[in-house]
Formats: sequence, C-alpha cells, structure tokens
Amino acid sequence: MPITMQSYSFTWTDPDGTPRASAVAYDRISADRRRNELEKAGATDIDEVPVQPGELPTLEG
Repeated sequence: MPITMQSYSFTWTDPDGTPRASAVAYDRISADRRRNELEKAGATDIDEVPVQPGELPTLEG
C-alpha cells in the first residue's frame, strides 16, 4: 500500500492588514508549527490549504 504525503500551505492577513500566502508547502508537523508562529505574530484569517506537489495557494479578493 503506497504512502501518500499530504502537503499544506497557508493564507493569512498580517497584523497591518496585508494579505499573505505561503511560498512553501509544509508537512503536517511543520504546518502545525507554522500556524502557531503565525498566531503568535498576530496574524488573522489564517487558512490552511491542502496542496499538491508544486502547487501553492493564491490570494482571493
């Protein structure tokens, strides 16, 4: 049975109101760590986006 790796990326809003998107994809453990970093930095509207290899999230709006 093959093991499938799921990758995650993020979109969020900086404390100054600037919308941002990850330039990298994270595995589960790294995604949890990154979410904690964003929360501690005061980011809002943090959205975790499942991505495929080579894919990154886009900002909406």
